Amino acid sequence: MPKKLFIKGQSGNPKGKPRGVRHATTQISYALMEGNLEAVLATVIERAKSGDMAACRMIIDKVLPNTKDRPIALDLPSINDLEGVGKAQSEILQAVADGDITPSEGEKIASIVEARRRSIETIDLEGRISRLEVQK
Repeated sequence: MPKKLFIKGQSGNPKGKPRGVRHATTQISYALMEGNLEAVLATVIERAKSGDMAACRMIIDKVLPNTKDRPIALDLPSINDLEGVGKAQSEILQAVADGDITPSEGEKIASIVEARRRSIETIDLEGRISRLEVQK
């Protein structure tokens, strides 16, 4: 049996960096910025105003949160049967085509509708099998 190299709850490097201590590069960055933050920000803003796209991206990345999802309002038909699922898929496709939602948003919504379709089919198949077993 191989020897365990690590014991659960025990550091593999007991003399390593303590928790909460910042990386040396981070510490240097903060030290350089100390007292110069306003000047650095003013420089970045001026560069962004003069068309420096890297400066623009830097500002936008820090000011606007990186949203992964957003609430979407689509008027979809009821998806209690396969006909409703088909209509919902058509509505999603039309919303993407019209630019109301992005293709990736449409794909996510369509995958939810697809899961509902599989659920409906599974329930339907279970009912059919039960009826066939009763007939025997």
